Amino acid sequence: MDAPELIWDSKCELGEGPVWDAARRCVWFVDIKGRQLHRYGVDDGAKQSWATPDQTGFALPAEDGSLICGVRGGLDRFDPETGHFARIINVETDRPQNRINDGFVAPDGSLWFGTMDDGETQTSGALYRWSEGELKLMDDGYGVTNGPALSPDGATLYHHDTLEKIIYAFDHADGRISGKRVFARTQEGYCDGPSVDSAGTLHVGLFGGWGVARFAPDGRLLGKIAFPVSAVTKAAFGGDDLKTLYCTTAWLGQDADTRAGQPLAGGLFRVQVDTPGLPQHRIRV
Repeated sequence: MDAPELIWDSKCELGEGPVWDAARRCVWFVDIKGRQLHRYGVDDGAKQSWATPDQTGFALPAEDGSLICGVRGGLDRFDPETGHFARIINVETDRPQNRINDGFVAPDGSLWFGTMDDGETQTSGALYRWSEGELKLMDDGYGVTNGPALSPDGATLYHHDTLEKIIYAFDHADGRISGKRVFARTQEGYCDGPSVDSAGTLHVGLFGGWGVARFAPDGRLLGKIAFPVSAVTKAAFGGDDLKTLYCTTAWLGQDADTRAGQPLAGGLFRVQVDTPGLPQHRIRV
């Protein structure tokens, strides 16, 4: 395994949601607090950015070529050709203190995503599934949600309560979840965005933990990919062989001295790994 390589010194306050877009041969990611959507071309290193209407937790490819974005207050469709955002559906109009955080596309094309209290003081976050235009509440009572992610066989869904440093596991079948249980707890930093490789190993960004933790399917901590910055927010598999981890980072909450000691914080990194990840699915719209 190689050391992490900085590929874009994007200086995101809260970089999040890296996602591999095989059709466009690029990685999309967001700066939630900076209200930016970024695109990195893996072949030529081309960089492009757009302002988002509000804090945006993710931008995930859809089957029609658009991106579905978790913008505070709802889901928006983003057209990369025009740069236009258009609201599809409102989310949590009864919880104005919340914003949308991390998201994931299941093999059936459904979108799963979580919400959280923007002030990180209330347990008002929830987990949702959006499919065929229907939004369904799947679980509730989170401080800061991250994930979810699915095991290779689709039988286990992982979802985090980041403030509690808990990775939960659920039984999953046909878009339904049950049997919520504690899968693991992070000791170094807070469990941030997860991704799963083809062997079932869970890769978890560590906010404040200086790397990416690796958990076996039985919950054992296998080790950590060390990073030169303290806040790694998510690692997502990409590349033609799915053996590249694209990782977002952040400087959120750091004072001037801490930032000076971590000049690469907020950048986009990549790490070459031995075991490929799972394919990035597209949202069915």
